[in-house]
Amino acid sequence: MNKRKLSFWEIWNMSFGFLGIQFGFALQGGFMSRIFQTLGAEKDAIPLLWIAAPLTGLLVQPVIGYLSDRTWSSRWGRRRPYFLIGAVLSSLALFFVPHSPALWVAAGFLWILDASINISMEPFRALVADKLPESQRSYGFVTQTLIIGIGTWVASNLPWLVSQMGVSDAAPNGVVPMSVKIAFAIGAVVFLASILYTVFTTSEYPPEDMEEFEREKKKKNQFIPDILNNIGSMPLTMKKLGLVQFFSWFAFFTMWSLANPALTEHVFKTPVPIEASFDMTSPESVESFNIANTAFQKSSNDVGRYMGIYGLSSMAFALILTFYTSRKRINRKLVHLVSLLLGGIGFISMYFIPSPDWLIFSFTLIGFAWGSILSMPYAMLSSSVDPKKMGVIMGIFNMFIVIPQIIAAVGGVNFAYKLIGEETINAMIVAGISLIIAGFCNILITNKDAITYNPKEAIE
Repeated sequence: MNKRKLSFWEIWNMSFGFLGIQFGFALQGGFMSRIFQTLGAEKDAIPLLWIAAPLTGLLVQPVIGYLSDRTWSSRWGRRRPYFLIGAVLSSLALFFVPHSPALWVAAGFLWILDASINISMEPFRALVADKLPESQRSYGFVTQTLIIGIGTWVASNLPWLVSQMGVSDAAPNGVVPMSVKIAFAIGAVVFLASILYTVFTTSEYPPEDMEEFEREKKKKNQFIPDILNNIGSMPLTMKKLGLVQFFSWFAFFTMWSLANPALTEHVFKTPVPIEASFDMTSPESVESFNIANTAFQKSSNDVGRYMGIYGLSSMAFALILTFYTSRKRINRKLVHLVSLLLGGIGFISMYFIPSPDWLIFSFTLIGFAWGSILSMPYAMLSSSVDPKKMGVIMGIFNMFIVIPQIIAAVGGVNFAYKLIGEETINAMIVAGISLIIAGFCNILITNKDAITYNPKEAIE
């Protein structure tokens, strides 16, 4: 099919739903560990509590990719029904998760939240490949990254902003502060509204051969054999990108799960207070506990706010690439290699910074890596696979995202950072080393179509 070039605003509209998706991911990534700690989780147990995120991605994304490839509605299209279903479920989960009365309830809500976000997210990747000609693929994925950067920065600042507006960060022991509850409620509204915007402003191409499409739908369900066949026949470039993805996502899972305990302890010097260390029958001890807990909650706001910097710098990274890739050649491999190396330096710098203000520098560098991770691998992959299987291939590619996170969650990250020392900040050093390894793995990619392309004109 000869696909027409889309204008900037058409690409913006089809990508805008990612704003809400990233609100969900940023609130989850920046504040779920804080919620777990508030509800009494020990820091070494936090990665395992996070296992819901990669496991649901491993299960949900290939299924949704497969189903969306085989879906067509003259009114709703192929991918948009899944956007909408995921948005409704995600918004409900976002609203209720900070109201969890116990640790196991919060862990359960994380399962629901991550599964729902994945239902919305996977078809968005496929939609770019569905709608855009090859010459606009990098442009489309980079535009998505621009919107993701906006969402990451705004959502990461929400609890701090709500606190600045006068909402209390103080709360009884085992209760999430009201500032966090309101921030998650705002995120739920933004998630649903942005997905609805894309659903109602974006159309989709019908299958090229409708009769053949209908015949395929009527065949006996071959989901598992099809998935296994596609895994077995994945292109060599996809396997090499998988190695890059493995080390990239091990690093970011380490950040999402352990940045809050690591930075509140090492940089802010306000670790979460342990109730057993206080005599809760003494009014003075109760007051001391509450002071320490409020200090931890406020520094957790600041950790989230500084983490938002990586969304801001990834947005700047994406903005520059958006203008560049709209007109000129880009070496995707080189861009990704350099970006990951910079991100690795950003993580390692956290150990050495003299004050919290220096976290701006650390997370700015991490943002360059994040912006590249969200665009370059998908642009390289989409040039190497059968467009008729784009949904299922994108879902399978997600295996290289979730498997390293599962390994990290079941003890990999705890084992790795304790090789350096007991302090949780060593987890950030492990994240940095992992990103540097991911960067050098790009050297293995040799497919010229994946590395670069020669656009005529990406926008009109």
